Amino acid sequence: MPIDTQGAGETAQEALSAVEVFFDDLSLWGVVRILALIVGCVLVSRLLMAALDRFLKRSHLERSLHTVIKSLAHIALIFVSILIVADAIGIPVTSLLAVLSIAGLALSLAVQGVLSNLAGGMMLLWARPFQVGDTIETDGTVGKVEDITLVYTKLLTPDNRVVYLTNKAVSEAKLVNITGEETRRVELTVSASYDSPVEKVKSTILDVIGQHPKTLPTPAPLARVSNFGASAIEYHVRAWCAAGDYWDVFYDLNEGIKAAFDQAGIEMTYDHLNVHMVEEKKD
Repeated sequence: MPIDTQGAGETAQEALSAVEVFFDDLSLWGVVRILALIVGCVLVSRLLMAALDRFLKRSHLERSLHTVIKSLAHIALIFVSILIVADAIGIPVTSLLAVLSIAGLALSLAVQGVLSNLAGGMMLLWARPFQVGDTIETDGTVGKVEDITLVYTKLLTPDNRVVYLTNKAVSEAKLVNITGEETRRVELTVSASYDSPVEKVKSTILDVIGQHPKTLPTPAPLARVSNFGASAIEYHVRAWCAAGDYWDVFYDLNEGIKAAFDQAGIEMTYDHLNVHMVEEKKD
């Protein structure tokens, strides 16, 4: 997009001319009036910022978003104060706005990537698809959210690596909040021999789930036949637990079911091939 530098130069010249006229006609009363106007703008800005701070503390917005809102409000108040003082000096406000808009356009074109990340950060903080402390999966990375800023999101992976993802990447990628709910469902696939009675296998699995201290009775656990394989029957197993207990329950059930099968005489078969030798009879 072309920028009208000639127009910007003309408006800047108008502003400089107005400043020169102001200082040429400067008097003690004029100085006092401008100083009083500046002090008034500062006091009003502080009152408005204090009111905004009280409002944000009562709101349910993410803490990280408080800083953003207050920063934007502070910039807006400074901008309005500059316009008020400029108008009192005699600088045409329309000319000043034109200069500032052109400068803002040039700056935005220079920092498009940063602005995209800022927009992504604002969206994440406002929509709140996850919070600090949640475990998420996004952009091919799984980790616990350590910090959410306007530019990046900081994750701590299970193997203790720190990963920084740009908010633009997070907001555009598929996002899974793993710990967004209080409970999770553990799913396993267990195989048992065709020689083992189905009901015995199912009851043994359900006993293991019921005896685990971290599994939940509701929703009810499940153990059903899911597939007839070449060498074994497969059982689909489901159990519910608190989100924070997922991996403990996952590993404990795997180990517990194997021990219970051994005790009950249930064989957990593996892929194998039976070869039957037939002796050829001679005439």
